[in-house]
Amino acid sequence: MTDINSQQINSFFQQANFIKSVPDLELSPEDRGVEIAFAGRSNAGKSSAINRIAQKKALARTSKTPGRTQHIVFFSMDEERRMVDLPGYGFAKVPQQMKIKWQQAINNYLANRQSLQGLVLMMDVRHPLRDYDMMLLDWCQQNELAIHVLLTKADKLKKGPAQSTLLQVRQEFSKNKFNATVQLFSSTKSTGVDEARRLIWNWLNPE
Repeated sequence: MTDINSQQINSFFQQANFIKSVPDLELSPEDRGVEIAFAGRSNAGKSSAINRIAQKKALARTSKTPGRTQHIVFFSMDEERRMVDLPGYGFAKVPQQMKIKWQQAINNYLANRQSLQGLVLMMDVRHPLRDYDMMLLDWCQQNELAIHVLLTKADKLKKGPAQSTLLQVRQEFSKNKFNATVQLFSSTKSTGVDEARRLIWNWLNPE
């Protein structure tokens, strides 16, 4: 792996720009190069985390109403590398038919996108490892897709309880033999931002 410093990594993420938002995979950008995707429950702070990682306040749409990301949203880093914001799941106050459509879009993307290099899964540190989180972890394990978990909103817990949750999630990964990594993350306090950026940079720049 090429040696690179934090300033270079930060500059790389600042290049992120919106490409397009699509309701299903068939309308996505050409499937070439390398992509990493972000997934998570609708109230896990996914859009805020993407904006914090990219150091752009409005790259991904944020809202006080969970579930506003209703399409697959593509962001370019350059001509060959992209980040992808998948629809949030599980919480949004929308019709059940819409929830099913979102889940189908996520499943179709994960199963068929050849350029997908890894998945960043967001979980609220206060409510980790919900049913669909576990389904995604299991799917990634079965399909040998790299997965990294951000325990978001870490600023909502004191240091001791946050570290305890991190340990519990790691133990659950070990118990289920998930080949996944996990860290604490806070968009508000910048907790874990540098660690997340470096991992994502490595995924987007494979040897």
